[in-house]
Amino acid sequence: MLLRGTISAPLPSLRRLTTVAAPPPNFTVSRPTSSKYSISDQDLDSRGFLLHRTAADLNLDHLNKVFVAVGFPKRDPAKIRIALDHTDALLWLEYAKTNRPVAFARATGDGVFNAIIWDVVVDPSFQGIGLGRAVMERLVEELVEKGIGNIALYSEQRVLGFYRPLGFVADPDGIRGMVYSRKPKK
Repeated sequence: MLLRGTISAPLPSLRRLTTVAAPPPNFTVSRPTSSKYSISDQDLDSRGFLLHRTAADLNLDHLNKVFVAVGFPKRDPAKIRIALDHTDALLWLEYAKTNRPVAFARATGDGVFNAIIWDVVVDPSFQGIGLGRAVMERLVEELVEKGIGNIALYSEQRVLGFYRPLGFVADPDGIRGMVYSRKPKK
């Protein structure tokens, strides 16, 4: 489903209604009172999560494992590199104890008017503790700060509830996305 939104005010807190895998030991979710994010950069760091805004240190094989763990097809690492080279903004969180990515999102666009967010993933072992929200808040903020007013993403029906509190809605203009599809050659 195509969703679109912009964020002009601080985001409300996310209330998860589903049961998720247990977080890492000694991990608690707190709501900072003065931060513009649901989890501050300092809180992420204190919990062992390193925030990255470039793909420089990103191990693509490890990222691919997260993609597969959430149900995406396994991707050719060379093609992932090409996609990342054509990405305008990205954020990922590394769990310091394992030196592996545990949350990731990226955006492409024209750099002025439009952006599309792709590949929002959180390792299932780390879901439900706010990492997806932490990545999305920062990615959307970066796009808005660039003056991009039309931010879209494609989402599976089952996770729409995650994006709505972040300011995303079904396209308010009623525009429906379409996908070009080729039939595989036999």
